[in-house]
Amino acid sequence: MPPVAPMLAKTTTLEEALAMLPDVHIEPKYDGFRVIVFRDGDDVELGSRGAKTLQRYFPELVDAVRGHLPRRCVVDGEIVVRVGKAGAQRLDWDVLAQRIHPAPSRIARLAAETPAELVAFDVLAEGDLAVLDEPFEARCDRLQRMLAGLDPSAPVHLTRVTRDAALARSWFESFEGAGLDGVVAKPLSAAYQPGKRVMLKVKHARTAEAVVIGYRRHTSGRGVGSLLLGLYDEAGRLLQVGGASAFTDKRRLELVDELAPFVVRDQAGMPVVEAGERNRFSAQRDVSWVRLRPELVVEVRYDQMEARRFRHAVQVLRWRADRDPQSCTYEQLDNPASYDLGAVLER
Repeated sequence: MPPVAPMLAKTTTLEEALAMLPDVHIEPKYDGFRVIVFRDGDDVELGSRGAKTLQRYFPELVDAVRGHLPRRCVVDGEIVVRVGKAGAQRLDWDVLAQRIHPAPSRIARLAAETPAELVAFDVLAEGDLAVLDEPFEARCDRLQRMLAGLDPSAPVHLTRVTRDAALARSWFESFEGAGLDGVVAKPLSAAYQPGKRVMLKVKHARTAEAVVIGYRRHTSGRGVGSLLLGLYDEAGRLLQVGGASAFTDKRRLELVDELAPFVVRDQAGMPVVEAGERNRFSAQRDVSWVRLRPELVVEVRYDQMEARRFRHAVQVLRWRADRDPQSCTYEQLDNPASYDLGAVLER
């Protein structure tokens, strides 16, 4: 019975993951919503990582579960949305995030325009049998039998798996071009442990220099909560691309003093505060930010870009006083070669 917390992963490097072969198998890491799917006849529940239900937002996926999963089962997987023309498709996180909407009419429209799909990669129960205590290797074999014969065009997919180091490395390098964000290594002997970090994840990591264009105050009201970053585009426009946070209490207070000389002020000498970008996830948060003169450069670590912005919050590595802010352009970024998502999902 729901809810069940999904088993989690801790971060490692690709070399460390490959060194564990053949005691693990490796599969692609999909950039979507983690989901535990419960089916009992026509009753379907899509449980999120935060124990919330998602089925109202993905009615087409409920139908897909009824059409392609066994009548009684619990399956672990990822909800994804693909975009693009056939032969040049990729996952799109922003489009997927837009599916979480309160209006039923909007949900129905988006279900038709940007239908979601399920990638299954583990099984917790089949029929009356709970299989959490089975080793992962046995659960993997069970899942493959459960989903044998799936039509490649169906909106339910069985993840790829491998114990071949060369193939795993190839997936890590090439699948990013289809919107995937790495690989996952799963110990073959491990039981399913809800909420525990048993698996290993390997994500792409890159560095870039960015202009510090402002900061948000910490929610405590004391110090800098996050730095807002920008890059120059081909037309010379400085565009906001994301933020960096995770500072210690001491560092947050130090940053206020360090950034003070660069604060843009109005005619009355007061700091210029921008309203900030709002979305449905930040409706209750203060997203205003203090504008800074674009004179500071910081080197950051990031994993991937999405719609010309950093996909996740980035990590500050060091200040770069030697860098000209105008040199912080999109051209410096390492862009993965395009790869068709269909070639990943449709085995």
